[in-house]
Amino acid sequence: EDRAATRDFFLRERPTHVVMSAAKVGGILANSNFPVDFLHKNLRIQLNVFDAAHEAQIERMIFLGSSCIYPRDCPQPIREDYLLTGPLEATNRPYALAKIAGVESCWAFNRQYGTRYLALMPTNMYGPGDNYHPEHSHVLPALIRRFHEAKLRNDPSVMVWGSGNPRREFMYSSDLGEAILFLLTLPQDRFAELTRADVTPLINVGVGTDVTIREVAERVKQAVGYTGE
Repeated sequence: EDRAATRDFFLRERPTHVVMSAAKVGGILANSNFPVDFLHKNLRIQLNVFDAAHEAQIERMIFLGSSCIYPRDCPQPIREDYLLTGPLEATNRPYALAKIAGVESCWAFNRQYGTRYLALMPTNMYGPGDNYHPEHSHVLPALIRRFHEAKLRNDPSVMVWGSGNPRREFMYSSDLGEAILFLLTLPQDRFAELTRADVTPLINVGVGTDVTIREVAERVKQAVGYTGE
């Protein structure tokens, strides 16, 4: 969030390719309780990096967004052109709006300055170094922690929020890393086609299959070795 430090870093190191993955993130509860943080901190992070990257004249940037930028009730599977076609999910709207602003920044820079900035929308991520905070984590690490602690305490049951019916897609972190590397190293003409001034520079990244939250909970229960209900 430090604008001066961000600018100094870019002008000192002069990177040619940038992946903007920095963000203030959290699950449903954190988004609901700290809307100002999720809106303002993410906007500041993005503005600082976009401005510094432009001043340093980087060659390519990939901005990582979130699938919550899409309307709450849009058809499945989600397509890139569903952006801004309906209301957002209220619980994480501040975060989603900040990320939408990031997508728009990519497009605005490409139109005004001829830059090559591309926005990637990954599906739900998991992997090493995840956040297991009991209140601020996302669904998969939250469930892992909940079932693990229940196993240690010998709890007879574990409560999981909701009906279990919503479907989600999950992708391992290193798979996203491979997608980013693939795009960053595309031939110049192919990357230029993705970042043309007349198109929204937006690509979804996922695995193509989804599961219900109930199925996720059952898989976590089995992996942890929890035997309760």
